[in-house]
Amino acid sequence: MNSAHYQILHDTHYKYDSPVSLAQQLAHLWPRRSPWQRCLEQHLIISPTPTTRRDELDVFGNPLTRLAFERPHDELQVNARLRIEVLERPRLDFNVSTSWDEAQHRLTYSASRMAPDILEACRYRFESPYVHLKQTFVEFSASCFPAGRPMLLCAQALMEKIFEEFTFDGEATQVATPLVEVLETRRGVCQDFAHLMLACVRSRGLAARYVSGYLLTQPPPGQPRLIGADASHAWVSVFCPVLGWVDFDPTNNVQPALEHISLAWGRDFSDVSPLRGVILGGGSHDPEVRVTVMPIAR
Repeated sequence: MNSAHYQILHDTHYKYDSPVSLAQQLAHLWPRRSPWQRCLEQHLIISPTPTTRRDELDVFGNPLTRLAFERPHDELQVNARLRIEVLERPRLDFNVSTSWDEAQHRLTYSASRMAPDILEACRYRFESPYVHLKQTFVEFSASCFPAGRPMLLCAQALMEKIFEEFTFDGEATQVATPLVEVLETRRGVCQDFAHLMLACVRSRGLAARYVSGYLLTQPPPGQPRLIGADASHAWVSVFCPVLGWVDFDPTNNVQPALEHISLAWGRDFSDVSPLRGVILGGGSHDPEVRVTVMPIAR
C-alpha cells in the first residue's frame, strides 16, 4: 500500500496590546487516528506555560487540549510539531452508492430502530453555527441531484460545480461571512467552499461533515519550499449508507488522497478551530499563524 510521510509545523503567535490576566484556550492541533492516517510523533510547545493543561477527546472524537492561564501575559505562542503517515485510500465505485433520494429517506427520523452508523451520521444532517439550511442552496445544487442518481455521483458533481463557478480569493471573506453572500459573489476560500457544499448537501436531508487539516502544496518550479508559507485546509466528508464516509475537496476538485492530512472533523469550522478561547484583557490582537507541510523520506 502506498503512503506518504510528512512533518508539519503549525505555529500560532498572539501579541496583546495590554496584558491578559486570565485566559482559557481550546486547541485542535493534534490529529485524530483513522484507517488512512497515523500520527507517528506529536509535540505541543506552549509559552507561557499554562497553569493547567488537560488532553481529552471532544464530543466528535477529536483530540482536544484545554489550556488555562491564570498569570498575566502579553503574548501567547502555541507551536504544534507533528509527523504523520498518510495511507492510500481504497478506490470506490460511486455507481453502487445509495441513490440520494433513498439516503435521504434512511436518514429521516422514524419510530423504527436506526443502525448505529445512521444514527451517528444524523448529527451532521442539521443546521450548525456557520451552515444554515435554505431553499437557496437546494436550488443552486438542483442540477447535481436528479431523482434516483447515486448520491456520491451527486456529491462529485456538486464538488465540480463549486470548483468551476467560484473563484478562490483570500481577501473576499472572513470567518463570519454569510454563505448567501459567498453564493452571490462567487468568491471565497476553502472554508467557504466547504461550508457551501455542506449547506447544499444538508439542505436536502443528507449528512455531511466539515474536515479540517492540511494540504501539501508545491512551490513554483525552481523555487525552494518556504517555511511557514502553507496554510490550514478544509474539505467535506459525505455519508453514504452503503459506502460510509467519503471525502470531497471542492476547492481543488479532487478526492482527498495522499496530499491531504486530516486533523479533526465536526459540523463546521466552529467545532474544529485550531485555537480559540476567551481572555480577560489583551486589547486588540490578531494572531500570526505559520504553517509548514514538508514531505519527508521514509
